[in-house]
Amino acid sequence: MGVLNVTPDSFSDGGRFLYPATAAADALRMLEQGADIIDIGGESTRPGKHAEVTAEEEQGRVLPVINEILKSKPDALLSIDTYKASTAAAAVHAGAEIVNDVSAFAWDSEMAQTCKALGCGVVLMHTRGRPAEWKILPPLANDEVLPLVKAGLGRILEGALAAGIEQDQIVLDPGYGFGKSLDENYPLLAHQDELRELGQPILVGPSRKSFLGRTLAPLYGGVSAPVTERAHATIAATVAAILGGAHVIRVHDVRPAVEAVAIADAILAGV
Repeated sequence: MGVLNVTPDSFSDGGRFLYPATAAADALRMLEQGADIIDIGGESTRPGKHAEVTAEEEQGRVLPVINEILKSKPDALLSIDTYKASTAAAAVHAGAEIVNDVSAFAWDSEMAQTCKALGCGVVLMHTRGRPAEWKILPPLANDEVLPLVKAGLGRILEGALAAGIEQDQIVLDPGYGFGKSLDENYPLLAHQDELRELGQPILVGPSRKSFLGRTLAPLYGGVSAPVTERAHATIAATVAAILGGAHVIRVHDVRPAVEAVAIADAILAGV
């Protein structure tokens, strides 16, 4: 899954793809490099700097991009990264086939029924609190992280099924960086294989996340590695996630990830 942020403030690539033609060209490039899905987002959830936008503004950003991509490549598989039901509906009607909701239906009471009516695929993420709260959440001990996420994803799955979403429409995301502070992400990555017990495909998105930059700090004079210098760390985390049972990886740099996937899959084939 290639990341396409049509926002001015995303932590990694904010402002790069505000024009539909530019964004569509980048999407086509990612597809040529081996992406299977393009995930289009019109509102950043950047930690500490999240600025909520209206549904109208969000749709004004993403719908022209969806149209541009499908005009050039009608069979492209597109995902809409939103927690707003009206944006999800508009995007699916425009041609997206998946709704990627970082709140797992929690931030818009109409989202579950909207997705049921749309019959689309859904990615449901475990998020601990909202972006503005992440820096003040109480810390988690290493042995608390995986049980918290697993139980939370279990409840999310139960809620989605109860809302009428079909089981084969649901992918679960443990939410690296979403309410898990820095090193709290490593126990989750180390024990991610236990999420297989939930019986659903798992999507992961460690790409360029701040916990990777923090780990690299000793190599960068004691400060977190800049976003532009987290590519190799992203590959390391991606391979670990695949070996830990991930089925879909959400990345900014597609070609290196495709190569990493090939190696990780070869390792798994030899087990």
